Amino acid sequence: MERHGDTVWRVCLLSLRHEADAQDAFQDTFMRYALADATAFEGDEHRKAWLIRVATNACRDMLRRASRRTNVGLDEGLDQLVAASDPEEQPGSAVHEVIDAMRALDDPPRTPLYLALYEGYTAPEIAALVDAPVNTVYSWISRGRKQLKEVLA
Repeated sequence: MERHGDTVWRVCLLSLRHEADAQDAFQDTFMRYALADATAFEGDEHRKAWLIRVATNACRDMLRRASRRTNVGLDEGLDQLVAASDPEEQPGSAVHEVIDAMRALDDPPRTPLYLALYEGYTAPEIAALVDAPVNTVYSWISRGRKQLKEVLA
């Protein structure tokens, strides 16, 4: 958890947009890791990729369950509340704008773009993580970059 906790946390928070939900997905991810005795990891990168995949799936499961309960989308005000509660971020900073722009993206392209830009994964690696064709991942990354440029311009 010390080595990959930050990455898993960012994936969860970026996917769910609400800190409490992200905490639940984060905890679920590491509980699954603790219970995955039969999983043989080929190295640290394989372990990291596995954790990202499990976190992404946990977030998707939570979103599916939430969509079944209500037909109302996520409250946009929650994003501002989460961002405002972070004492390290200053309102109006460039970091704040980029995070808000990333959160505003649909998923996909949000998760593949995050994995490419911030985690340094290649499109073929992301395709394996999210179980999608490589060319689709390239399209998601391209579309996400274009949308970010439009929002941040």
